[in-house]
Amino acid sequence: MNRIDETFKALKAKQDKALIGYLTAGYPDKKSFEALVPRLVEAGLDMLEIGIAFSDPIADGPVIQQASQKALDNGVTLDWTLQATARLRQTIKIPFIFMSYCNPIYAMGLETFFKRAKESGVDGLIVPDLIPDVAGPYEQAAQQHGIHLIYLASPTSPKARLVQIAKQTRGFLYVVSLTGVTGARADLPKDLGAFVVRARGTSRVPVAVGFGISTPAQAKAVGKLADGVIVGSALIKAVSASQAPHFSEAISFVTSLKKELRHAS
Repeated sequence: MNRIDETFKALKAKQDKALIGYLTAGYPDKKSFEALVPRLVEAGLDMLEIGIAFSDPIADGPVIQQASQKALDNGVTLDWTLQATARLRQTIKIPFIFMSYCNPIYAMGLETFFKRAKESGVDGLIVPDLIPDVAGPYEQAAQQHGIHLIYLASPTSPKARLVQIAKQTRGFLYVVSLTGVTGARADLPKDLGAFVVRARGTSRVPVAVGFGISTPAQAKAVGKLADGVIVGSALIKAVSASQAPHFSEAISFVTSLKKELRHAS
């Protein structure tokens, strides 16, 4: 069984909700990234979404864009990211989910990418600019190597589209809480609850909500609706405010989020 499936199953048995954190690979620098991940896992991360640095991220807001650019400036590549993930996998058991755009994957080659990703211990892949209609080659390669291809559903998705996305996604359905790019928001959308209910009604796999979640109170509210909470920009901000090697702000932030997701069912 894929680690993503195992994790959701184990959390459900405890009535916990999944805390999925996003980090740009190689941010704030290569050495700090590899030192930070184990500490965040200890603090409460249930899954880690690893962003592959890319020069033209269409779904990412300014915080993640800046982190991606800094990683690129530091010489982070897809090859390095795969190697770093493999090193982390030697001691870390939680699921790793890559977040990449089509271009870096195509540049490496689908078969090579999925083969190396599997060897590095990757469990899932999110590709924001990949639509289900043309994803056949990706899905075939992903299934061959036991990697879950995870699709995003937005509030503007018509019913038929939502059904299609929910049918094709694996691991979990990534529910985008709002229209627009990633980034912390002061308030959650008022119609989020209705959208999550609609998404749950179509999905045979767990539902995780991302985009805009930035506080423990918001995580708690989303945890009452969904099976998982995805936090990206706010975590990057906490990392930026932290000093290596302790990363106190980031550790405290993750701890505070996870506290609200225990026994949240």
